[in-house]
Amino acid sequence: MENSKVKELISQMTLEEKAGLCSGLDFWRTKGIERLGIPSVMVSDGPHGLRKQADKADHLGINESIKAVCFPAGCATASSFDRELVEQLGETIGRECQAEDISTILGPAMNIKRSPLCGRNFEYYSEDPYVSTEMAGAFVHGVQSQNVGTSPKHFMANSQEFHRMTSNSVMDERTMREIYLASFEGMVKKEKPWTIMNSYNRLNGTYLCENKEMLTDVLRREWGFDGYVMTDWGAMDDRTASLKAGCNLEMPGNGGTTDAELVKAVQNGELDEAVLDRSVEEFLNIVFRYTENRDTEAVLDLEKDHAFARKAAEESSVLLKNEGQILPLKKEQKVAFIGKYAKMPRYQGGGSSHINSFRVESALDHAKEVKNENIIYAQGFDDAADQVDEALFAEAVEAAGQAEAAVIFAGLPDSFESEGYDRKHMGIPQCQNALIEAVAKVQPNVIVVLHNGAPVEMPWIDQVKAVLEVYLGGQAVGGAAYRILYGEVNPSGHLTETFPKRVQDTPCYLTYGGEHDRSEYTEGVFVGYRYYVSKDMEVLFPFGHGLSYTQFAYSNLVIGKQEITESETFTVSVDVTNIGDRDGKEVVQLYVAPQGGTILRPVRELKRFEKVQLAAGETKTVTFELDRRAFAYWSTEIHDWHVETGSYAIAIGRNAQEMAVSAEVKVTSEAVIPKVFHLNSTMGEIMADPKGAAVIGQAMAGMGGEETEQMAKETENGDESGVINEEMYAAMMEGMPLRQLISFVPGVTKEALLQLLDAINN
Repeated sequence: MENSKVKELISQMTLEEKAGLCSGLDFWRTKGIERLGIPSVMVSDGPHGLRKQADKADHLGINESIKAVCFPAGCATASSFDRELVEQLGETIGRECQAEDISTILGPAMNIKRSPLCGRNFEYYSEDPYVSTEMAGAFVHGVQSQNVGTSPKHFMANSQEFHRMTSNSVMDERTMREIYLASFEGMVKKEKPWTIMNSYNRLNGTYLCENKEMLTDVLRREWGFDGYVMTDWGAMDDRTASLKAGCNLEMPGNGGTTDAELVKAVQNGELDEAVLDRSVEEFLNIVFRYTENRDTEAVLDLEKDHAFARKAAEESSVLLKNEGQILPLKKEQKVAFIGKYAKMPRYQGGGSSHINSFRVESALDHAKEVKNENIIYAQGFDDAADQVDEALFAEAVEAAGQAEAAVIFAGLPDSFESEGYDRKHMGIPQCQNALIEAVAKVQPNVIVVLHNGAPVEMPWIDQVKAVLEVYLGGQAVGGAAYRILYGEVNPSGHLTETFPKRVQDTPCYLTYGGEHDRSEYTEGVFVGYRYYVSKDMEVLFPFGHGLSYTQFAYSNLVIGKQEITESETFTVSVDVTNIGDRDGKEVVQLYVAPQGGTILRPVRELKRFEKVQLAAGETKTVTFELDRRAFAYWSTEIHDWHVETGSYAIAIGRNAQEMAVSAEVKVTSEAVIPKVFHLNSTMGEIMADPKGAAVIGQAMAGMGGEETEQMAKETENGDESGVINEEMYAAMMEGMPLRQLISFVPGVTKEALLQLLDAINN
């Protein structure tokens, strides 16, 4: 509907009707106004499947929803590093929404994985904001191509489940911009999501639904968002303040309580009715965008979508270890499938994203389908409680001893990770660890298939030959795992998060969860691999890691320009060759590493990636374009992105810790950060500034020159002879406040220094 017609509709509404459109009709539906032809539309949970509830609605996945397809969770699909795949997932879910008359799917979920302990990490994409925003952008593009809205969530800094409705995320401006806002920024600017869901938590003391800086200044004015903002379910705090801040829709419905508050606020002058009108206009623009593009011919094709769910799981699984090339298995081998998840896979997380799957395909199901009769099965463990079942345990060990190889399907039970609470540790159940170790004692060829939504510790890693991470791979994960194990599919997933050796190694270990509802993000920008790489810390598996049944080599790295100014874009190309004997896919990862500089920055950061398919022996050239943001950090002095002049390494990495080829480019900044010097500015700071160095140099030549030269030769804090060496003198001068010249240089006065400062600063 044209905007002028929407405005005309609003002009015909009563104050009460306008206020009413600012909250839901019920749990899943927005209000309509029948007399004006304004429809009520339905939204539904996602983002990895349709959780449409006709009645008995809830937001924790407790009550049953319609039969649907559960696709791989975000932790898995991000690991595909495949934008086209994730876009296709979005298209598929968009078509399902059209078939079920769902106007908006509540996703993607794209909070940063600050800690492996977050109970909802299985829904989120990555610890890296670039990966998150790229994967989310692909999903949003796919869904909205079907004229269905998305609601990326949870905006923002919602990285824990503990007290998630009241917790205060406290962080500095740079951390906010480079990590937590950056996770959303590219997606919003490129794909224009129809809606945004704000999170429950506070940000630096202000609830996100009331945060004008985030919802209006950043989201709308800076990034160009033109949809409507809805609350997470039950996140509303102060309705009038939230409307002023830019939060359009409160969900779920509240029986009119807060609608009345808005009416009263307009009547008593607390709320300008024009603000209410604008909010209603933003909301209705999206409502009509869906209803005027309704596809009444769309049908829910569950079998077709199940097949795609399997493909998505195949592309997303990560081969973490493959010692001695034990994988792929051969069909003629006698193999023991051990573990409950071989028969009843754990394939999705708990909470609002929980799908009522119309079917679930296990690895054993698929083995039976393809008539593999060389597989024996033993349950091994029960995940209802972390206890060893002696009978199941003994049966599994016996089966393993009779086979040529044992595949143990292990991981985290439902009770270990879910929306609503955080994990207490990074371990899988001890009964599973004991089973893996016992099987490894009788069977040298052990493969572990992991079903989990976040990193886990692996105390048995040196006792097994291979590990395949299938994450929470959706309802077809069993078939996908089987096809990878037996080489029908070449694994190509790569980790979008670091697997640390232990939870104590994580950057926010000491502060995660916070105290008294205050969570301090003291690690700053050093989240995930940015921390581990900068500390040169050994991890279990690094960000970006992923093996294949073939091998890839990198060569001929070409940088378009050796020296650029920050406003110039330039290309980087690299040749990738499949040097193995199988077709495969490789994720080409480009990292940028500042070579020096005055700002504390991670050693390297991922700036581009591309997934390429290569036949055995084939070489392809992969080309990237880089712009100023690839080199920029957020300056808290100018409150904007800034590029520091200097050299930067452009490296192609196999993962965040292993660089294959690299080259350097010199980047010259075109912006000058205004610097105001004062008496407590150090000599090093002043002399690093060209004008400061010139003024000070000229002045020192005329005031106390002989004394300063003598100071360079003698000091009571020097070496045994009492003579200060050149390095010590330089260090002392670099850190000396300007005011100390009064003490050390005869004839220097405070007035003289103030005159120098005036000359430097003006």
